[in-house]
This record gives sequence, C-alpha cells and structure tokens, in this order.
Amino acid sequence: MKKNYISALTLSGLIALASCSKQEALEFNVEKPATITAQEQINSYQPLKSYLDRQARPGFKLGAAVSLNDYVSKGLMYRLINSNFDEITLGYEMKHGAVVQANGELSLKSVEQLIATAKDAGITIYGHTLAWHANQNATYLNKLIAPTVSSAPSGPTWDLVTSADFETDDAPNYETSGTAVKSFTTAGGGFNGVGRALKLTNASVQANDWNAQFFLKFSPVVAVGEKYELSMKIRSDANASFGTQAHTSPGQYKHYDFFGTLSATPTWTTYTKEITVTTEMATCGAIAFNLGKNATSYYFDNITLKKYNEKGGVTTVEKTAAEKKTLITNAMDQWIKGMVTAAKGYVKVWDVVNEPMDDNKPAELKTGVGRTLKADEFYWQDYMGKDYAVKAFQLARQYGNPTDIHFINDYNLEYNLNKCRGLIDYVAYIEKQGVKIDGIGTQMHIDSKLDRSKVDEMFRLLAATGKLIKVSELDMGISDKKTPTVTAAEYAEQKDMYRYVIEKYFEIIPKAQQYGICIWSPLDSPANSSWRAGEPIGLWNESFVRKPAFTGVVEALSKK
Repeated sequence: MKKNYISALTLSGLIALASCSKQEALEFNVEKPATITAQEQINSYQPLKSYLDRQARPGFKLGAAVSLNDYVSKGLMYRLINSNFDEITLGYEMKHGAVVQANGELSLKSVEQLIATAKDAGITIYGHTLAWHANQNATYLNKLIAPTVSSAPSGPTWDLVTSADFETDDAPNYETSGTAVKSFTTAGGGFNGVGRALKLTNASVQANDWNAQFFLKFSPVVAVGEKYELSMKIRSDANASFGTQAHTSPGQYKHYDFFGTLSATPTWTTYTKEITVTTEMATCGAIAFNLGKNATSYYFDNITLKKYNEKGGVTTVEKTAAEKKTLITNAMDQWIKGMVTAAKGYVKVWDVVNEPMDDNKPAELKTGVGRTLKADEFYWQDYMGKDYAVKAFQLARQYGNPTDIHFINDYNLEYNLNKCRGLIDYVAYIEKQGVKIDGIGTQMHIDSKLDRSKVDEMFRLLAATGKLIKVSELDMGISDKKTPTVTAAEYAEQKDMYRYVIEKYFEIIPKAQQYGICIWSPLDSPANSSWRAGEPIGLWNESFVRKPAFTGVVEALSKK
C-alpha cells in the first residue's frame, strides 16, 4: 500500500501583510517512490536461515565465507553471519600459507580464537583447505627440496647453461624456421618411453639444409677459449645426418660448424659433443641444427648445454625425485596433523583436497611444471605424484575424528562439464586406493547469464556419484560489470539466477546428499578487493543493505 507524505509551507508573504492572520498548513499527497517501496519489502524479510525447512532438510548447512578479523572482531559482519547463516568458511586464515611459519612450525592462535568465537555463537566451521596449490608457504616447502650446498672446494665443474625436456609447450630457449614443422609426441613418446619429446618434421628434401632449422638459444654468448658440452637424446623416422651452425642469434649466421654433425636413426641414441670456442664461433648465442636435406621427422629430448668451469665453486647436490617425495610427504603429514589435531574438537568437516584438475586437460591433474609460479604456489602433486590426494585424505582421517566429513572441491564444473567428469573420475581413482571421500564441492563463481542447462547437467553428474554435494563458494557477477554501472533489470536477472541455482540444487540433488550451500561473498566486492574487484556479487551491498538477490535466495530456500 502506498503512503502519503505531508509538507507544510509557511506563508511568509501573508504574514507580512496581515500579522494577525492565522497560519495554515497545506497538505500534499505524494506517492512513495517505487524504489523505496521495493527496498522496504526486501527489508521486511526475516534472516535467510529462518526460511529453511529444518524437518525436510535436517542436515543442510547454509554457509558464508568470512575473513577471520571480520568475524572475531564481532562487528557488523559477525552479526550478519550469525543471523543469516549456519556455518562459516574462512577465505584464507586456515590455509597452509597463513599457518605454516618459515621454520615449518604451525601458528594456530588465530584458528583457536576463531573456534572459540564460533562455538560461542553456535556457528559451525568448514575447514578450508588442507591440500591446495595456492596460498601455500612455498618458500618453506621449496627450501626443503633445494639442492644441498657445500662450501668445500669442489674442483673443476661443468655448469649448466641451458636445457630443454619439452614436457610443456613453453619454448623460451628454442625455436624453428623455414620448413621445420614443430609438434610434440604424446606422453610416453620421450626417451625411454618417459614424458614427451620435441618432434620436428621436414616433409620434403630442400635445396639447402638451412631451409629447415631448429635453434637452441642460450646466454651469455660464447667467448674464445671457453669449453662447452652439448648433450641430447635424438632419433628420426628414417636414417639421417645433419650439421650444426654457430649463429649470434637465431637466423644470424656466423660460422658453418659449431657442435659437429649428428647422426640419427629410428632408435634413440645419445649425442654428446665437447668443443673449445674458436674466433669464428665467438659472440654466438644460438646453435642451429640444419634439417633440410632429409625428408623425415626428427625427435629431440633432454637437451643440455654445459660450460666448463676450471675454478669450480661450491658443490651443489640435487636431491633425487625419491628424496623430494619423502620430504614433501613428511611436510604434508606435519601440516595436516597440526591443523586437524588443533581443530578437531570443533571442526568436523574439511575441504581436504582443493582444485586438483587441470582446466585445459580436465582429465589430468594440475601441474606447476613449465610455469612461472607465484610466490605462494606449490604443487604437491609435482613431487608426490597422482596419489598426493590419497595421502591427504589418509592423513585427514588419521588425525581427525572418525566421523569427520571429507570433501574434494573444484571450480568451473558448471562451465566445463568435462572437468566435472574428470573430477568424478579422480574421486573414483582415489577411492580405489583404499580411502574414503564423503563429498564433492562445486565452487560456482558464476555469472547471471550462465547457461542454465549446464547447471542442470553438472548437478545431475554430481548427484549420480552418491556423494554428499556442496555448493562450496557461490557468488555471481553480472557480465563482469562494476557495481555503479548495473541496472535494475540486471539486478533482477541476478536475483533469478541465484534462485535458479538453489532451486535446481534442491530439485536434482537427493535430500540425503544435500550437504549445503555457501555464499562466498555475502557483500558486494570492494573496488580494491583481490577477488572480483568492484563487482556486485553479493546478497548485500557494501553498506550492508539487502539486494534483490537476497530475495531470490529467500524464495529458493522457502520452497518445499
């Protein structure tokens, strides 16, 4: 019902004319603006969790993400969380990077403070997260596996200048020209059936051998009198021989010979050549392999270029892959033991393994090999192998409570259904190794214009696993728009999509498998945020005012 507003005007002109005349108030009927009416209707709703039918869904958890400081300071966010939600997930403060110190010890005071605060408020905690590649104390972990260094005199050494094993598509130190077509073998096509190899194909015999070239680049450039050793694994589909040239840079020829002539056969062989730099070779920084005289495919693997160091230096001894695996496995044990033991009195649910699957190869695990890693990135799987997750679940079960609930969690499962299938297959693999996974989390950092059919199919795939299913990090942008540019119609679309996701979760996921839904960003994201900066992703705006999206969630939660 619309209300009227009354305004009073002082008739100052009449007072001036007749000071004894009586003042009267004039009434004006003004309709309340529709925006105010709509906001009053949103504000009239009860807190979110009051709309859940607890008898129909007795175990369902409505959760929210929050920072430790925002919660334990007991300010507005603390009150909003306690009023509207059942459970909290910390965005950062329970992760390896926040807890593990430079010496490997765990600092758990903030976690203990969180537990005490949540316990007093009757809010449960979702442990997040035990095995991830980001937000790690990577400095400490990399220090564990660093080479052993001795200051004792070592004598002459051969120091590595550059190398290439072709396990990733990154090519910072090699390139091709002319008719040489570059590709890679499949996994297992490398030397001795391990990893990949570089494949260079010259389809027909060229007029000049340099019409098809492969370049290995390095720095600094060579100087007269220096000694170098080139070593590589080579083979070809047909018997072939090819020479090398010295180039100052790829394509800038200087000398006809650099590291001799190589012979290749269909069987892998090792080519090693040691040279002393002559005046004709000096200032060169690239080796050219001339492939144009043979119509065949060449395969290269495990290339190294080393420089002789007569004085030597400190001795460095690389740890073996087995030694690194043992060290990193022990570090995982120490981390999970410390965190789970400290929290097990109150935390009964854990995100044990987070974001394992590769986006571009969704049936495979992520890897840090061949990438420039951020300061807080560390890929446990690169040292522990495919069973890193098996170990993480074993440790979480070993040190936690027997009835703890353990999740595996990943993102973009609704955008990339093959990634969803890849995660489900990985769950099956882990369980074949003898450990139990209780649930699968789907993050759902989505957009209001998301293809709804993909949401449906993702939920159907997850439901078919029989596992508990959690929407673990739900937030929603509006076509990457920033908050000041969003229209009322777009906010209505966001409301509809929030409602749709939750309704479909309730509809497709069987009740016995419904663990819960976590709103990852209750408030819109500030412009200076590291997460979806300036986007209107929340159910409240930055001033804690409810948005239309709030009502979309209410409507979905209210359905039987």
